[in-house]
Amino acid sequence: MPTPGAAESITGDLTDAEALRRAAREVQAMIHLGASPDDDDFLTRLVPNNLVGLHHALEAAREAGVKRLFLASTGQVNWWQQMDGPLPIRPDDPFTPRHWYAVTKVAAEAAGKAFARNGASTVIAVRLGWCPRTREQVAELAASERGKSTYLSPGDAGRFFVRALEAELAAGFFALFVASRPAGKVIFDLAPTQELLGWTPLDQWPTGAEEGILS
Repeated sequence: MPTPGAAESITGDLTDAEALRRAAREVQAMIHLGASPDDDDFLTRLVPNNLVGLHHALEAAREAGVKRLFLASTGQVNWWQQMDGPLPIRPDDPFTPRHWYAVTKVAAEAAGKAFARNGASTVIAVRLGWCPRTREQVAELAASERGKSTYLSPGDAGRFFVRALEAELAAGFFALFVASRPAGKVIFDLAPTQELLGWTPLDQWPTGAEEGILS
């Protein structure tokens, strides 16, 4: 859907390569957040939205000469480490994906590494914390002690992307955890994010939880 307040909006489907090419023209930085945001049917939802869409976004960025690219990853790529430890989880710890959704994000990070190397570009895989999108998810998060320490508020997410767009960064690939201040034990190591970008989360669960509700 069109973005409120944007000077220009191009509406299209992730499987529409030409729409993504139009969106990437004359763009200096791309934030690719489009995907099925959790586990879903692999062949009919995750493949077209998370893998085919990733291919089209990266190819559109390559053709347009985009030099800074953000790829939405997830804390679920280290799911079992969240359960079994050790904590905090560091960006260079081995992947322990939860299920097929997380596997598509592992693939996104691998593709981002190739894009950064082949195009001498800056690629940040943003391992987003728990962003509830429905009232049911807010209730689920509220009942989870671990969830309250992996929560990411809309405000902290917005401030992160602003800072990451403005920061002076060398070409290369970076995987970074992004979450609000933990309400309990520290799950994600945010020190590399803070060191690279100078970004520190301001919010803590439940600040902003109601703002992110889409349905």
